[in-house]
Amino acid sequence: MAGTQRYLAALGSNMRLPGVGGPRHVLDEAIRRIEDSGARVEKRSRTISSRPIGPSSRTYANGAAQIASPLDPPRFLALLQGIERDLGRTRRGAPWRARTIDLDIVLWGGGTWHSDRLIIPHPRFRERLFVLSPSAEIAPHWRDPDSNLTTRQLFARLTRSHPLPRCAPWSGP
Repeated sequence: MAGTQRYLAALGSNMRLPGVGGPRHVLDEAIRRIEDSGARVEKRSRTISSRPIGPSSRTYANGAAQIASPLDPPRFLALLQGIERDLGRTRRGAPWRARTIDLDIVLWGGGTWHSDRLIIPHPRFRERLFVLSPSAEIAPHWRDPDSNLTTRQLFARLTRSHPLPRCAPWSGP
């Protein structure tokens, strides 16, 4: 692909879609539509389950994909949002509610992008295990341009256990 841009995208769903099936099948359908657009899915993570953020009570199916596309970030965002609309996503109402599909650009091979409609890297990806786990699986060496840490390092920081603080040796009786 001449002029190829590379993206790391997060995928999520926690609703059935008539004619498609449950959330895992919705993710499969979103990937199929991305490929039908002329983009190439180079890698795709396993699908994981995660608890919702906010008021929704439905478990999410989440994943990540490394995608090559000739589109620049605003046009790639428009492509993803078009797929979301086609799969029944609406942007009205409360944030974090149940949704058929959520497609987010997490990282871009070109570094950072800031506009009124798009910020890359995704502003909250560093805090979200359901994004970092699948991302680190398929793109462990991709770097966050703001922190210079890899997805693997960010995942490790989010999941590492916090040991008890060191204490002075006991000097009892």
